[in-house]
Amino acid sequence: MVDLKDKDYVAIVQCHIVKERCSGYNCEKAFNERTGGFSAYPKDKAYRMLNLTCGGCCGRALQRKLSNLIRRIKKQEQIGKDRIVVKLASCLTKDNFHSSPCPHLDYLKSLITKLGLDMCEDTYIYEKSEKRRKEGLYNASSR
Repeated sequence: MVDLKDKDYVAIVQCHIVKERCSGYNCEKAFNERTGGFSAYPKDKAYRMLNLTCGGCCGRALQRKLSNLIRRIKKQEQIGKDRIVVKLASCLTKDNFHSSPCPHLDYLKSLITKLGLDMCEDTYIYEKSEKRRKEGLYNASSR
């Protein structure tokens, strides 16, 4: 379990394909209101937040993007990678109306782990999608 009180910076990673049509508004709103996947984040703590995409299938660009973030934030603001948490957006981690979970999810996680960054899953949790998942309507094996 990641201790979110020790983090200062949240890097939200969204699916590159989904991001072509999604503004990221619901993820940003969930972050600011500390709802859904952000409900464990202390409401009284100010975090910096950055939205980025995986870079497209297979997600290999994510390592370069996060490496760049680690270097720049260390050099310019003296924030170490231990103060950063990577948040994998729900469009990557869950069955939903956008698509099935990312087929490269385990690979993305391995890239993040290789960089020594902590990570958490899920951002905006849409009630209708949660209901459909429980009913078995979003079932990756049936697609």
